Amino acid sequence: MGKKKSRRDNFSERASFIVGMFREQPERKFTLKGLAAASGGADKAGKDITKRILDTLLEQGYIEGQGRVGYCLSRSNLIRYQGVVDMSNSGNLYVSSTELSSDVFIHSRNSKHALNGDIVEFVVTHTARTGALEGEITKILERSSHCYVGVADVVSKSAIIVEPDSKRLPVDIYLSAKKYPKVKTGDKVAVRIRDWYDGDDMPIGELVDILGANGDNDAEMHAILLEYDLPYKFEPAVEQAAAEIDSTITAKDYAERRDMRDVPTFTIDPADAKDFDDALSIRTLGNGQWEIGVHIADVTHYVRPGSVIDDEALERGTSVYLVDRTIPMLPERLSNELCSLRPNEEKLCFSAVFVVDEKLKIISEWFGRTVIYSNRRFTYEEAQAIIEGTEGDMREEILTLNRLAQAMRKERYRKGAIAFDRREAKFHLDEKGKPTGVYFKVQKEANQLIEEFMLLANRRVATFCAKKNGKPRTMVFRVHDEPNSEKFDRFRTFIMRFGHLFKAQKGVAVAKELNQLMDDIKGKPEQNVVSMLAIRSMSKAIYTTANIGHYGLAFPYYTHFTSPIRRYPDMMVHRLLQRYLDGGKSADRDAFESLCEHSSEREVIAAEAERASIKYKMVEFMADKIGEEFDGHISGLSEWGVFVELENSIVEGMVAMRDIVGDYYRFDEARYEVYGHSTGNVLTLGDRVRVKVKSADLRRRMLDFTFVEVEGDPIEEETITFKDRVKKKRGK
Repeated sequence: MGKKKSRRDNFSERASFIVGMFREQPERKFTLKGLAAASGGADKAGKDITKRILDTLLEQGYIEGQGRVGYCLSRSNLIRYQGVVDMSNSGNLYVSSTELSSDVFIHSRNSKHALNGDIVEFVVTHTARTGALEGEITKILERSSHCYVGVADVVSKSAIIVEPDSKRLPVDIYLSAKKYPKVKTGDKVAVRIRDWYDGDDMPIGELVDILGANGDNDAEMHAILLEYDLPYKFEPAVEQAAAEIDSTITAKDYAERRDMRDVPTFTIDPADAKDFDDALSIRTLGNGQWEIGVHIADVTHYVRPGSVIDDEALERGTSVYLVDRTIPMLPERLSNELCSLRPNEEKLCFSAVFVVDEKLKIISEWFGRTVIYSNRRFTYEEAQAIIEGTEGDMREEILTLNRLAQAMRKERYRKGAIAFDRREAKFHLDEKGKPTGVYFKVQKEANQLIEEFMLLANRRVATFCAKKNGKPRTMVFRVHDEPNSEKFDRFRTFIMRFGHLFKAQKGVAVAKELNQLMDDIKGKPEQNVVSMLAIRSMSKAIYTTANIGHYGLAFPYYTHFTSPIRRYPDMMVHRLLQRYLDGGKSADRDAFESLCEHSSEREVIAAEAERASIKYKMVEFMADKIGEEFDGHISGLSEWGVFVELENSIVEGMVAMRDIVGDYYRFDEARYEVYGHSTGNVLTLGDRVRVKVKSADLRRRMLDFTFVEVEGDPIEEETITFKDRVKKKRGK
């Protein structure tokens, strides 16, 4: 047999092997010795051959030298991916791509000035020991159209420098003063990034709008909307289309609809409401039976699929409720006029009509389009006064509906519905929108009356549309999954600190025990924090065509049918209901699932904007209280600090970790506590504390506190100064 040929003796084979190593591990950096050993031997001859091969690959540009680290595949030979940028406060980026299973970290020095939301081309250059991917951006494919809001500083005849409010943009923006001569120093402006050239310190922007003076209420609220890419006005084409809608109720409309104008009908809404999208009617049928109508504004009669108004409503997804204003999903012509069930006016509705008895048995139900006439508009306060014994209009109708609603509510909880009773705080505002005080919104039986009949209509419409002859049909469901087991276990452990044991494991038993817990904590110091943590342990409700039921309400089928003025999914449900009433076949599931995903996303964005407006007003309310002391309790923990909610208010601020005296404090995420590194002293959710207001930063929408006093153990009720240190010790 001849001598076996080694790769060390064959230059071409050895070269092919080394090229293959670079191809198979494009992010890896190789040393000369490592390549020589892997390709046939690392003795002197092997290293010499390997060095010649590497020199050739370097000349060809196939690989790059990495100094002492060694060699890696040239960036030009790495696989190119496309992705979307998520920018952190530090200026570093994370890029997500459908082609990769995890996000890729990009250091700011390798970002090519990419910004949040940009679509980029990038390469993966390194895989850390943890498996995390790191890379570099090679090209910006498309700049994000996102608007940044900031304060303008006119520094010269030619330059305006805009300092962005957003933490997602850690640099200023340049505007041309010659191009935008109306911008004044101190203006709140909305700008879009046009470009950012290599070598420049800041990006070049284009002006989108001058919102007003910095600190002006309207300017600040519009700034919040723009921050979340939410519109603050309708385009002229949408307003014009709404203005051109014919309000006439035609003979054809009357002929095609159930006429319910003679049935006693009324609305109950907040005192400051302008749109009334639901009404109730009731009449006795004798023999202990009532006909109850739930009448919902027939928005889809006026808004047709594919119209400019429908496209706008779909894009918005929902109305947005900031502290001082509503940003409607539909133009005012529709929301406050045509589709508002105002008293003493005939209106077109989509209705659910039920015949029920005293035992809440549904004898019959009917769904369809109607014409109604509202006899009376009640505020919640007026209806509540009647419930509590005051004489008033439609007294018997309201008392009967309330009696049935309370019975339905009791039955719902018996079957496993969960009653979260966290107080909702609101701000008193002056004529300029400045907060002057805080009050708590109280839910009474008048609110519950409306809630129970809306729930009835929603679940019965969902049940009707879900199936036909046992076969499922495409439907937009509002679903709520069971609690996350890991989060709920943490909740069980946490409430033991307050002396509460939670034994139930699943099903109706969990709901019943949770309701009992909510009753037990009413009026106690821990009420808000326990309610908050219970809500956090729950899953989030979403829209989907895949029904799993609604855990929190204990309904096997549930949807949103009752608010089409302010929610696009309700418009989708109206259209599906009419389709199935007409005998139509099941709708395209994929198309509706896509609409459901969009609607769920818009709902989350709207909620974030609402919270941002609350934070702004919260900071504005406290801006003149620097140095004052307040009682509160710990409402949240993070690696940055301890969040404290002031007693009897909505106000929350943070004590930065660096400002906690007496020790070096750290956050333990697993135990959800902050502890002193040397002393083992512990701070946990619910601890009662006294804080001093350190600063109120409106730009950051952030309140900074410092501790004055902190309670040791919430059960022991032992309040001590921070100088004496917390007496709780961290468990081993």
